[in-house]
Amino acid sequence: MPQLSLHSPVGDLTLSQEEDSLVALDWGWGRDQTETGLLLRARQQLHEFFDGARLTFDLSLAPHGTEYQRRIWHALSLIPPGETRTYAEVAASAGGSARAVGGAMARNPLPIFIACHRVVASKGAGGYSGGDGLPTKSFLLALERRGRKPSLTDQPQLEYP
Repeated sequence: MPQLSLHSPVGDLTLSQEEDSLVALDWGWGRDQTETGLLLRARQQLHEFFDGARLTFDLSLAPHGTEYQRRIWHALSLIPPGETRTYAEVAASAGGSARAVGGAMARNPLPIFIACHRVVASKGAGGYSGGDGLPTKSFLLALERRGRKPSLTDQPQLEYP
């Protein structure tokens, strides 16, 4: 499986490809580095995102998961950059319970591309398993909201619907 890593403001990230689609984005530096056209485009688009020049991605994604997980991940992809939805709102639109939505999000193999950082609890930030957890979630939301490159020391208040 071809992989390519990059440095980012939220830590090192590794992209993985199967056939002509991205299948994973993991925190940490991958052992093997292979430059394919898709992985180079994905890395470039992530750099543009972190530079504040891009809010959406134009890449083929093929995350592995159950039918329900893929339905939740699709619902996440419909949340506009910089906006948030609650776990309950995602459940209402895609089915299941807020807890089931959280479970599907915890198994999201393509964070940032499938923006689980845009989902918050009804009475708080909720969780985030990527990077440094909630500081990373806050950073990603701030980046999308401001269209600029915030620092990890920026700790913006999350807005809740």
